[in-house]
Amino acid sequence: MTDTSPPVDKTALRDAASVIVLRRDADAVPSVLMGQRGAGAAFMPSKYVFPGGALDATDWEVPFAYPLPAPDHARLEADAPEGIGAALAAAALRELWEETGLVLGERTSWPGAVPADWQGFADLGFLPSAANLHFVFRAITPPGRPRRFDARFFLIDAGAIQGDLDDFSRACDELSHLHWVPLPEARALNLPFITEVVLAEIAALITTKHALGTPHSVPFFDNRGPRSEFRRIGL
Repeated sequence: MTDTSPPVDKTALRDAASVIVLRRDADAVPSVLMGQRGAGAAFMPSKYVFPGGALDATDWEVPFAYPLPAPDHARLEADAPEGIGAALAAAALRELWEETGLVLGERTSWPGAVPADWQGFADLGFLPSAANLHFVFRAITPPGRPRRFDARFFLIDAGAIQGDLDDFSRACDELSHLHWVPLPEARALNLPFITEVVLAEIAALITTKHALGTPHSVPFFDNRGPRSEFRRIGL
């Protein structure tokens, strides 16, 4: 039977979430978790990136032990469909789990059927928690790229992760060379431009002495229109 369905437009804008996990061990330089995309990847081949990926349909229905902080949720939904804040948080936690094997959640049972992507997470006895996610950056891929995303970047303190921070044994093979990179050294890696910008923003946002929280405003590289615009969300 001939497939008459329309072809998928791979350049269509897709919602996505990335997670910047910040590790601040005592007497150590702050570091972030990064991994390298495959050389054959259609989007950002061989680049070092944060864990992340596109929003899935099931992300809209994922339950949380604790929801996003209210200010972060409000900013995520400022010019977007209702409910997308929670869905993006779910995507962030799912991608963190899939690509690194790290768990951000609480020990409790799922209130119903577990989606396939979350089965391993649930089998460990956890329900995802968004309480420690903070929305810190948004960027839309410029036109003309092989993949385009409306990406929201979340920052979390590694202290909120359950278990061993150096155990990546449950990670899928999407990212290689997963490791903690000291912030001063991260920008020397082979990075996408926007990742360099995010790293600079994070370095300016945090110190080793202060707890993470919702920033005063969120930088936004907006490429929806004919010209690239830089705005700040929350001012």
